[in-house]
Amino acid sequence: MQQVPQPQAAAQSSRRRKLWELAPACHCPLVGVGMPLAALRKLVGKVTGGTVIAGDYDVHVGVVTECGARNRLSEALQKELDRRYAPVLQRFRAARDTGQVAALWHAAVARGDVAGAFWAALTHARCTTELEEQMCRDLHMIQHQAGACVRADLARFSATVDENAQLTREMARLQQRHAALQQEWQAERDRHGAQMMQLRAQVVGRDSLADSLRHELEQLRTSIPGLETRDRLAQRLALADDRERALRQQVQDLKQELEALRQERRHEQARAPGITDNLPPAPAEPHNVIWLSQRNVLCVGGRSGNVASYRALVEQAGGQFAHHDGGLEDNVARLEASMAAADLVICQTGCISHSAYWRVKDYCKRTGKRCVFVDNPSVSSLARGLEEAGA
Repeated sequence: MQQVPQPQAAAQSSRRRKLWELAPACHCPLVGVGMPLAALRKLVGKVTGGTVIAGDYDVHVGVVTECGARNRLSEALQKELDRRYAPVLQRFRAARDTGQVAALWHAAVARGDVAGAFWAALTHARCTTELEEQMCRDLHMIQHQAGACVRADLARFSATVDENAQLTREMARLQQRHAALQQEWQAERDRHGAQMMQLRAQVVGRDSLADSLRHELEQLRTSIPGLETRDRLAQRLALADDRERALRQQVQDLKQELEALRQERRHEQARAPGITDNLPPAPAEPHNVIWLSQRNVLCVGGRSGNVASYRALVEQAGGQFAHHDGGLEDNVARLEASMAAADLVICQTGCISHSAYWRVKDYCKRTGKRCVFVDNPSVSSLARGLEEAGA
């Protein structure tokens, strides 16, 4: 490359020094720190007008060599450094002496921003040889520290890369697990949906079958004339059969009671002979209680198995029988209505609730309704109660 004549060193003035006016020891750190390799290769290619095929080290050494004299490359590099670090140059231009230049340099070192400060301080008019050497030593140590930091950063980077690879594998495993779970969930959801559709179809089928059976039953009822009447007659026949069995049982019970009374009378006559000889014969027992004719007799309480016998006894006496169980199954609230419709109330005190007992007693007392209280729920006790009410 053609050398440009180098002028003599400028006297101590306010003019900034040029790149080729610096000490040769400054060129290597200045080029290495101030110009990135990619930018340096581009600048060399632009100046030489060709493609740079040399390695990075050879390019660096060649540029450092060219910086020792004024030439096209050193002038281009001077212009590029001034353009690149124009804001820093503006800041250093305010320094009026070597101490201020040094202070600006130390501040830049503390910030870790030395590339532009190195160029601005070296080319400053108040930069002395001593400050120049000090800055080169500082930059040398900074480069060592930077190399150590780079190595530490590389180690951390390598560890981060390994950790990232491990996390990537773990993420892939979790993503596979998530995909598998999602597939299982979807399959389960599909299965439940199919079951739901099947159940709905079964319900619809059963509803249709039920409607069909109802329609068929209605058709059968329509096709058989008098079916509803026959059902009612069958129910009445069953009730009549039950009543007949109850009456037969009542007759049997009455016969047994009569036989027991006769035996008791015979025993009494045998134990006391002659006592009854002068007594007039007992009058014959009437078959019907005439005073009950068409009277309504309400029996409250009593044994459920004796209700049919109660009814038979009252009806045989010419009365009309009604029964209320005293709140066991019948509604207690209907008790007063039953008592209001009755001419005589027979209260079986041993087989009703306390509430029903007090209801009967209070109602009969308030209204003056004839009421007989019977302790024993037997048929004979009911008969004696009727006799007492007729006395």
